[in-house]
Amino acid sequence: MQTEMEKLTQEATGTEEAPRALKKKSVYTPDIQPKRVRKLGDLFTGRRKTAVARVKIVKGTGKVVINSKELEQYFGRRDHRFVVRKPMVLTETAERYDFIVNVYGGGESAQAGAISLGIARGIDAVESDKHSVLRRAGLLTRDPRMVERKKFGLHKARRATQFSKR
Repeated sequence: MQTEMEKLTQEATGTEEAPRALKKKSVYTPDIQPKRVRKLGDLFTGRRKTAVARVKIVKGTGKVVINSKELEQYFGRRDHRFVVRKPMVLTETAERYDFIVNVYGGGESAQAGAISLGIARGIDAVESDKHSVLRRAGLLTRDPRMVERKKFGLHKARRATQFSKR
């Protein structure tokens, strides 16, 4: 009968096959794809309520084109234009890139918010050093608020019929 030390020496030198309990079990490791690097020309998505904006960033002079219209033509209200330009102004990238936007759904305010999020995500991907500025301003966070659905038996989501005592 072999001592424990002799068994270990045989296993280490490979003269005898190791017992089944000591064999290393194979562990399944899936093929992990490296994260795709985002670059200029990619589409960045922004959403707000039911509006969806796809933003393409290209080198340029700071022009913003929304659904084939200039920013001033598309948004009549000054505050909507301000919301769209906010990520560019904070990161000082307004003069370096052109933003081509396709937006649909929602109203004007929702579309402005969606475009702002798409532009912020694009700037964050292209210039990673601007991440903290955008995060601090709250421009990389999607606003989760949505319209509450109407319930049966009510006029609206929460509006019930007027109470009648008699």
